[in-house]
Amino acid sequence: MTDADPATAPPPPVVPARDAATIMLVRDATADTGPALEVCMLRRHLDSDFVGGAYVFPGGKVDDEDRTVAAEEACARRSDAEASAMLGVPSGGLAFWVAALRECFEEAGVLLAYRGDGVGDDATLVAANPAARDRLAAMRATLNAGEVRFLDACRHAGLRLATDRVHYFSHWITPEPAPKRYDTRFFVAALPPGQEPIHDDYETVATVWVRPDEALARAAAGEFDLIFPTMKNLEAISRFTTSGELLAAAAAVERVPTVLPRVVSDERGFRILLPGDPGYDEAVGAGAATSEAGRSLSPSEVGAIVRTVGADGRADRAQPAGPAGAESTGSGTGPGGPADVAPPAGPGG
Repeated sequence: MTDADPATAPPPPVVPARDAATIMLVRDATADTGPALEVCMLRRHLDSDFVGGAYVFPGGKVDDEDRTVAAEEACARRSDAEASAMLGVPSGGLAFWVAALRECFEEAGVLLAYRGDGVGDDATLVAANPAARDRLAAMRATLNAGEVRFLDACRHAGLRLATDRVHYFSHWITPEPAPKRYDTRFFVAALPPGQEPIHDDYETVATVWVRPDEALARAAAGEFDLIFPTMKNLEAISRFTTSGELLAAAAAVERVPTVLPRVVSDERGFRILLPGDPGYDEAVGAGAATSEAGRSLSPSEVGAIVRTVGADGRADRAQPAGPAGAESTGSGTGPGGPADVAPPAGPGG
């Protein structure tokens, strides 16, 4: 009995994509040229098995609790039917908003919520005066310690999630050959008055406010580790100079297209194709990424490639090394780690 020819072996099975949500917190600032938009980014722990060391937006997987009746009852001013229609799904859409808000609080300590039922015109967001800041910090500590669930903590504090302040922005799905895959919805929201994000010192080790164009320039210079979807969302929000402009534009969008990147190889190396790019529709089967030996790349090799992709969608062929199935940990400039050309969406981030 002889071993199968790796060049003709079938590609590995496609890993199902898990639902995830990511939130881009923004605030207004000033630059030398005038008003400027800044976005909050967290740096993943260097030892994390998910894009360690990369700068990401708060986010993570959608949990079962996020899909419950109690989750919908904890939300103000947006129903599951409304949220599902916005996402283009039959039901369960509100869970992505809940997950985004929960992850934002767990990872960054920022809670977008109304006091009381949040129904009237006089409803106010939770702001962080010294007393409120202490209460939020204590609430976050018990939540991250596993002593209380997010929805229970909000209910005990008399808060309802401000889902109407969170706007759907983009939809990315990790390429099919990746070892971990996420179906991630990106949202955008303004930082609540008086609150200040701070990393959890566990999954994330640094918090920065940065202009989108500055983050991209630093990434191009090799000073700021980003993954491809993160770059593309930074490019998208860099067109706006104020949070008001960005939020108004996001609120006005009626349909957000789904982005499912495809990894292909050519004589120069590897590149990411997005819907609408030449060759995208043909980039399956023979058009998919292969090694120099002509075999299909393993999920880990695809993950290493994606991690090194730049904003132009290209990665050096020399980056991924090792036999098929070898666990590779690239650490280049370039959103989505192995799982990812879908973003800051894994266990946190």
